[in-house]
Formats: sequence, C-alpha cells, structure tokens
Amino acid sequence: MEALLEEILDNASQYKKLGKPASYIPELAKGDVNDLGIYVISSNGQAFRAGDYKKQFTIQSVVKPILLLLVLMDNGIDEVRSRIGVEATGKPFDAINVTDQTLLSQHINPMVNMGAIAMCSLIKGKDYNERFERLLELTRKLAGNPNIHLDEAVYLSEKRTGNKNRALAFMLKSYGMLDDDVEDVLDCYFKACSISVTCKDLARIAYVFASRGKLPISDERVFPAELARFVNAVLVTCGMYDGSGDFAVRVGVPAKSGVGGGIMAVVPTRMGIGIFSPGLDEKGNSLAGTKALEELSHRMYLSIF
Repeated sequence: MEALLEEILDNASQYKKLGKPASYIPELAKGDVNDLGIYVISSNGQAFRAGDYKKQFTIQSVVKPILLLLVLMDNGIDEVRSRIGVEATGKPFDAINVTDQTLLSQHINPMVNMGAIAMCSLIKGKDYNERFERLLELTRKLAGNPNIHLDEAVYLSEKRTGNKNRALAFMLKSYGMLDDDVEDVLDCYFKACSISVTCKDLARIAYVFASRGKLPISDERVFPAELARFVNAVLVTCGMYDGSGDFAVRVGVPAKSGVGGGIMAVVPTRMGIGIFSPGLDEKGNSLAGTKALEELSHRMYLSIF
C-alpha cells in the first residue's frame, strides 16, 4: 500500500507548483508548494503514509465538518436544519452574493464561510472561549491527538485581515441570522480555522466519519451513526467548495478541503484519508492533493457512486 501511495504522490508532484498558496491570509502565503503528503487509515485500523505527512498546517475549512458535527450533537438535526441549509450554493466559499433574494437560512450551507460563522453561534457554552475549547477538544478526540493546538500566528493573521468574513458576519446579523456580538463569533471562527493538524490527524478524523462515529481500534462510539450520514452527505454535495460536483465525478467520496492545503476524504466503511499540499487551484482546493486523490480513487475503486 505504501508503495502505491509513493507512486501516486510521484505522479501528482508535477501539479505541486501549478497551484498557489492562499495569499489573502499573509501567514498562509508562506506555504511551501513543494510539500505533498498523504496518510491513510484502513477499516481494520492499519495506517499507511507517504511524502510530507508529518508536516503541520492549519486546518482552515476542514474544521467545518467537525464544527457541523458539534452543533448537531449540541442541538439535534432538526434545530440545525432550521438555522442552516444543506444545498450547494454554486458560489465561491467566501461569496457575499449567495442569492439575489432576501437572505434565508436555506441559502447557506455548513461548508461555506457564512454557514460556518452561523454555526459558531450554535455551539453550547457560557462564552465563545468555552465554545472554541469544546470544538478543540472534539477535534483532539476524533484525531486521537491531545497535542493538537491553536496556531497563534495564523489566528492573528486571519483576525487582522479577515474583513470579508466580517462582512459575511454583519450580513448574517442584518438578516437576523446572528444574535451574538459579531467580533465574538468571528474570534471563535478564526481560531477554529487556525487549529494546527497533520495528515495523520485528518485521516483519523475521516476514519471516524467513515466508520459512522466509531474510533479506530477501540471501536468506541463518539457520536450516533445518523450524524455521520448527515455530515458525509453534506460533504459530497458541498465539501469541495464550488468544485464539489467535479470532485464527485472524478473522485467520488465525501471530502472537505481547506485553503491551508489540507483535504480530508471519507470512504464510508473503508478508510479515512488525510492529504496536504498548499498549492491551490482557482476554487481554493489543493491541486496536487486533488490529483493524488483522483488517482487513488481510480486505482482502489473508492468512488461511492
């Protein structure tokens, strides 16, 4: 298996420098486009890896399925669906003009920035520091890594430059979809995106979604199977931004990308995959990472379709 992964990364390496690191967040612009790593955890708990799988990077939007899971655990499916939609927007992840009509909850989904900002307000906690800590603890639990931490430099960089996200939050506020203080909510969101992870962490998290709520080896259930089905379905339709349809055709598994270069791919009942390469395509998805996943899917018949 590791020989296969090495071969796939070698084939995908030609795409590394064709992508560009996210430049709108200054700290992310420092990413090395030569990095490319992958980590796979199979259904029996075996792990396989290749390339720069030990490199740390910030989770960015890959936190959104974890955030969705937490608010589902806190509020239940019906309450979450009354506050946030599940349909693909067909727009970029940070789009302001998601609709030509009055903005309604069904116009946004949990995998775009506006939906994720709204979800931060649904986490239970006495204040936003406690809400973020609960999200961080869940991330550590799913990844089996108590050392996952906040990347302070990226967090501060996002906080200084995140004016488009401020615009999105104030739009939510103006339409009555956000009750709390905008800066408090955004602080939680910026911290969530700045959690530092590795390919192994993403693979472990993906494994838990693939096993419908159970941890590897121990089989401990962390959350009900119905929540995994909900999150995985949203990942298929919305997880790769406005490139989700193309990704579904070419790769065919639930997945979530982040502008830090990470991709978490869920192969239900079979495996969890974490991949990292910071060079992004025009949609904001890791270019070499997507190419590697496409080949892995074809070689191992991973598509769920």
